[in-house]
Amino acid sequence: MTGFGIGHAPIGRSRLIVEARSVNHRFLDVRVRACKELIDHVMYVEQLARQQLRRGRVEIALRTDANGGQGFAIDMGRAQAIYESLCALRDRIAPTDDVPFSLLASIPDALVADSAWDAEACQQAISQALLQALQAADDMRKQEGDLLTRDLLTRLETVRNRTQSIAARRCEYSTIVRDRLLGRVQQFISDHDLAIDPSRIAQEVILIVERSDIEEELIRLESHFQQFEALACTDEPVGRRLDFLLQEMGREINTVGSKSQDACISHAVVDIKAEIERMREQVQNVE
Repeated sequence: MTGFGIGHAPIGRSRLIVEARSVNHRFLDVRVRACKELIDHVMYVEQLARQQLRRGRVEIALRTDANGGQGFAIDMGRAQAIYESLCALRDRIAPTDDVPFSLLASIPDALVADSAWDAEACQQAISQALLQALQAADDMRKQEGDLLTRDLLTRLETVRNRTQSIAARRCEYSTIVRDRLLGRVQQFISDHDLAIDPSRIAQEVILIVERSDIEEELIRLESHFQQFEALACTDEPVGRRLDFLLQEMGREINTVGSKSQDACISHAVVDIKAEIERMREQVQNVE
């Protein structure tokens, strides 16, 4: 799931702005970018973020708002040295030209942002703004999660209904298979004038029918459905467990398809496999 959030906090005469963007990822991957005044606090930001997050690729950006009352400090010694160097260059190249102060202001680091913030104040501001940003991103993720949950449960109901249609067909299909086998065996015995105990034939036919029966697979599928519903309604990270359950559903329905030669059941199996595959694609977006 994806999310975006912004947090603010005062820091000195400036305002700290933290932006958090999260996208889907199998593991937790935190990446932090910071302005040069806060570059020393990148590790603190990453550690704090990891305490709040479990999964996903999260990009966090820290900057200060120049319009939020940020002051400036002039390095007088450096500014004077730069100005004198500019004047010396002017004397050599263009002695009649002036050296405007605006040129001095355009030199990097001659006019620098006031970053005289102690470490504790920085960390307090970072903590406040970062938690705001992560909470806002998490709220967006939860909204998306609610939509995904409803979609997955709707699809699960479709799978369950098609599975129930297979269950309704199972008894009728078992009877058809039994009668078909008995007819073929009896025809074979008659054609070859064989003397075989009818009870023995019936016993073997029953064994074959039982091996092709799909009742156990259907019971396990219903168990997976119930587990999926329970997990989908929790607030815990369940994406991997949901994906595992869908894999098991796919395995069971494949077994149903391989055991059955009935056209109605085969059509339902195809529909269920397609729906499960769509659900697996959606589950990749679930934390």
